[in-house]
Amino acid sequence: MRCFNLEMSKSVSVVIPAHNEEKYIERCICSIWNSAENYNGKTEIIVVCNRCTDRTDELARKSGARVIYNEDRCIAKVRNTGIDAAEGDIILTIDSDNRMTTDTIREAVSMIDSGKYIGGGAPIRFERYSVPLVLNDLLCRISFRMTGLYCGIFWAEKETFKTIGGFVEKKAMEDVATAKKLKKYGKKIGKKYGHLKQNYLINSTRKYDDMGDWLYFKLMFCNLGTFIKAAFGNTKDMDLLLDQIFYDYNDRH
Repeated sequence: MRCFNLEMSKSVSVVIPAHNEEKYIERCICSIWNSAENYNGKTEIIVVCNRCTDRTDELARKSGARVIYNEDRCIAKVRNTGIDAAEGDIILTIDSDNRMTTDTIREAVSMIDSGKYIGGGAPIRFERYSVPLVLNDLLCRISFRMTGLYCGIFWAEKETFKTIGGFVEKKAMEDVATAKKLKKYGKKIGKKYGHLKQNYLINSTRKYDDMGDWLYFKLMFCNLGTFIKAAFGNTKDMDLLLDQIFYDYNDRH
């Protein structure tokens, strides 16, 4: 655990799930340490290596992270492994190909310390833009604004995650389901589910770089039947699609 000045008492653990992320893990960790420099408390970074066969483990350790292991094909379970191992009072989660802005940790802790928020998420900004990515960005902003369920970077006290049972362990939309649980629990005890106001998630465009900027619009059009069946409870085809796009993607790239 790397230590900074202790003017603020709550320690922070940042959990990163990682499956063969040697191309991106160092820049993700670097962005977290840069943010930690603006926070006067203890910060640790936990990389949960999930079925890694590349140098993710080595590079994460070299960058100052603590590395643990998980073999599940479910990102929610991978995140929960990191949360269980965390030593910090407050948990932040971020995916290994993304980055956080420089004041993310301080703002998240400050919002929790205000007593108004049970936890929350962060707005998303792509690391580059094009016409389809602007449209994707607008869809994300509208969805977040309408539902209030900001995702990307999650932040809450470790005790809060334990109380709600951690991330909802499902293969698709686990982030939205978890945001709903946090919001529901917060309402029960008189707190809000919030989002960072000054900081945001820098969202990787690697899949767009590889498969084209219209990727998700094409996926929605070409797999409409799969989405409809999943909405009615038949998730077999959806699970296969998720494996191809997410869980097995790094094995091919």
